[in-house]
Amino acid sequence: MKFRILILILITLFLSGCVGVSSKGIFGTGVSVALDPRSLGTQIDDSIMQKNLSARLVLMDKKYFLSIKSKVLDGRIFLTGKVDKPEEKLKITKLAWETEGARSVRNDIKIKEKFNFQQSAKDILITSQLRTALILNKEIKATNYQIDTYKKKVYVYGIALTPDEKELVVKEAKEILDVEDVIASILIVDDLRIQKN
Repeated sequence: MKFRILILILITLFLSGCVGVSSKGIFGTGVSVALDPRSLGTQIDDSIMQKNLSARLVLMDKKYFLSIKSKVLDGRIFLTGKVDKPEEKLKITKLAWETEGARSVRNDIKIKEKFNFQQSAKDILITSQLRTALILNKEIKATNYQIDTYKKKVYVYGIALTPDEKELVVKEAKEILDVEDVIASILIVDDLRIQKN
């Protein structure tokens, strides 16, 4: 029991960072708080929820530290990663719903399959092409989006300033060669619980 408490404390210290400077996105993309359309209070609440969920996932099983990624936007939890069995996916979903303040849970966790180098390389290429397209499009705030690609399916998470921006992001993703499907979990600023002043 003491070991679990020590691990939880170490993980909390490791995961904690200065919210006022930046917050680490679900796929490693740094997002500047100044560009984030959520209010500072909402950003802090989301950050606390995300760290709480991450710590509880690691307590459930240490392997989830690297295999499962979570992102919280306005109380909505998004999960990605890979697990060995379908039962694990269900347990993680239940754990996410039990997180205080959770408004919804979107679980895009995949069941592991045999590693395919060619497929992985193609997915990485699709992700980087879309990231570049978003950065080059002046009508899109690229820093507000996180992208993951799995078996030619593109998952985009983020906050759009307008419905037109959301449509542009999805359009850019669909125009990338080899993309089979685009799953967009993009919130519009006006739909957020607390808007930036």
